[in-house]
Amino acid sequence: MAKKIEPSELPATLRRSPAKAQRTWKETLDSAEETYGKGERASRTAFSSLKHSFEKVGDHWEPKDEKGPSDPKDLSSSAAKRRSGKTHGGVDVVGHTKAELYQWANSLGVKGRSAMSKSELAEAIAKKQ
Repeated sequence: MAKKIEPSELPATLRRSPAKAQRTWKETLDSAEETYGKGERASRTAFSSLKHSFEKVGDHWEPKDEKGPSDPKDLSSSAAKRRSGKTHGGVDVVGHTKAELYQWANSLGVKGRSAMSKSELAEAIAKKQ
């Protein structure tokens, strides 16, 4: 039987997120800890699972309009993922247009956004959140 994770044990961004996001993360973490043991790999697995249905917005996670990978890196093979460590910090790059990311960056006050690529906008948004 899986260990019950107390709300105070959740990462801060998940404590401010919907119950479904918390359940997704907890259930995946429990399963990953059974497979990999406690540690960074289990935590990364739980966040990876969370990112398929939720995206990080500010200080919490919100449901995505469509389930699926949030990062172009997730569309590549496992071997390619291991070679490339670049992600977008929970920002759904695949599910948003460049114009939507630009508007989001604008609302966060990201400087230099007009010259940024879609990937750079996502990285800047992730840093500002």
